[in-house]
Amino acid sequence: MSKERTHVSLVVIGHVDAGKSTTTGHLIYQCGGIDKKTIDKYEREANEIGKSSFKYAWVLDNLKAERERGITIDITLWKFQSQKYDFTVIDAPGHRDFIKNMITGTSQADVAVMVVDASQGAFEAGISRDGQTREHALLAYTLGVKQMIVAVNKMDHESVNYSEKRFVAVKSEVASYLKKVGYKPAKIAFVPISGWLGENIKDKSKNLSWYSGPTLLDALDNVTPPKRPVDKSLRIPIQDVYKIGGIGTVPVGRVETGIMKPGIMAQFAPSGIQAEVKSCEVHHESLLEVGPGTNVGFNVKNVAVKDIGRGDVASDADDSPATGVTSFEAQVIVMNHPGKIMKGYCPVIDCHTAHVACSFTNIKDKMDRRTGKVVEENPEFIQNGDAAIVTMVPTKPLCVESFAEYPPLGRFAIRDMRQTVAVGIIKSITKEVIEDED
Repeated sequence: MSKERTHVSLVVIGHVDAGKSTTTGHLIYQCGGIDKKTIDKYEREANEIGKSSFKYAWVLDNLKAERERGITIDITLWKFQSQKYDFTVIDAPGHRDFIKNMITGTSQADVAVMVVDASQGAFEAGISRDGQTREHALLAYTLGVKQMIVAVNKMDHESVNYSEKRFVAVKSEVASYLKKVGYKPAKIAFVPISGWLGENIKDKSKNLSWYSGPTLLDALDNVTPPKRPVDKSLRIPIQDVYKIGGIGTVPVGRVETGIMKPGIMAQFAPSGIQAEVKSCEVHHESLLEVGPGTNVGFNVKNVAVKDIGRGDVASDADDSPATGVTSFEAQVIVMNHPGKIMKGYCPVIDCHTAHVACSFTNIKDKMDRRTGKVVEENPEFIQNGDAAIVTMVPTKPLCVESFAEYPPLGRFAIRDMRQTVAVGIIKSITKEVIEDED
């Protein structure tokens, strides 16, 4: 990977079976991430189990086995290049139970590609009230993924037959929904594709001659490169911790702010454990410094694997280190809760890579979502569509930050009854005071 190219992380979202893995597999294959030999091998394997249409999806799903030898990461990471950028794809699967991963995955993405299935019936199911397409879009927006590309997939399906009319209908429906979420549809590229046949992904398709816009790869090439917060203090939410023979304990996570380098004394929050960083690796390459936006594995001295876990945050002990919080104040928007939320409500919140139950100890102000004006002080309850300022107390140690200072550690989703019922951003935190042991 050449050093001067800008690196962009991409999350692929959408309903289960919309063709996310196949589309992504094709993108990677056409843009040099995977060689022909590997695709042929997957095709043979897919044929053997009678699922020939899955060969590109296998590219992603088989990476896990391929990468067992090195550091594998839960949310599949894979790379491809466009004219301008180096992309890392974070494949966020579409089943309901993956929403939790989706939150930890999306909080690491700069751009979202939303794959919608244009075929009759499937599109309607994906965008219906309980469909995941809506939930994913709302999550992506709240979690700060402000750039979106919509890939209208399965244009080759017999119910669509490359119809411009169907494309326009799907586009206007998705655009009106995305607008409600907060996106500006005028800034979103809607690209008709066939993920299965690889049409309009890298090269224009003659079957879509009525379409004059960019291909999927061109649309990706047109994204605005993310600004990376290098000058802030170091924060790395931990995704996984590995024990690697001959090396030792290796936490893995994405550098959200600041710079990670060997030799620093890392402090893990909320535990307060400190350890020296011996080395940093990115895609099996040892580096002397790693900036924001990059997934890094770093080796720490004298710490057992069980002492660090997913949801911890690594920082530099000598430069405003991260700590646990005793409580935090947040602005939440309720979007999918069947009843009333009152004081004492204690759902799970998903913030960066952490999943911790937090209790609503106070509902301070109810506000107008668009203007931010207070409409009611100390309301008894809040419900669907309401926005409010609330105080929350975690039920077990948790490290979060204010959204203004560290955006990736200051946005969260509230989950209950296996769905996302609200989303929020943290306004302020009350830090835990770590008692000195001596």
